[in-house]
Amino acid sequence: MSEIPTKPYLLRALFEWCVDNGYTPHLAVKVDSRTQVPLEYVKNGEITLNISPNAVHKLQMGNELIEFSARFGGVARQLAVPIANVYALYARETGHGMTFDVDGPKAGLQSKGESEPVREPKHPAVKPPAQLPVPAATSPEPPKKPSGGKPTLRRIK
Repeated sequence: MSEIPTKPYLLRALFEWCVDNGYTPHLAVKVDSRTQVPLEYVKNGEITLNISPNAVHKLQMGNELIEFSARFGGVARQLAVPIANVYALYARETGHGMTFDVDGPKAGLQSKGESEPVREPKHPAVKPPAQLPVPAATSPEPPKKPSGGKPTLRRIK
């Protein structure tokens, strides 16, 4: 029997953490032929889904597939998202969550020893961290933090 990847367990844990803290969990998904979502809401081959208990019905987060029904424009739809296509789960209010690799034959988290570069997601809610300016050697003031904007996710290996 092959080992079950950690990604489905991490997704379930992040979902539970969001709900326990009163946050709205969002899934960022890369859409392909295996993904069953309303295509009219797909942009650039991606879709973000609110999976909070108030927004979905009969949510099942399995090891291979996330299934639930949700309303889009007042019409109930049945959705099915392969775990391999999920590239982020985060709290809408804070942006805290986790991103995942979805490219390559082994979709999911990169394991130790893999040398493939980390690819940042293209979804607007999941932005690469802002770069702080490097202070000059003669500058007595510490660098200023960026102000405003939405929270960002950072990949943790």
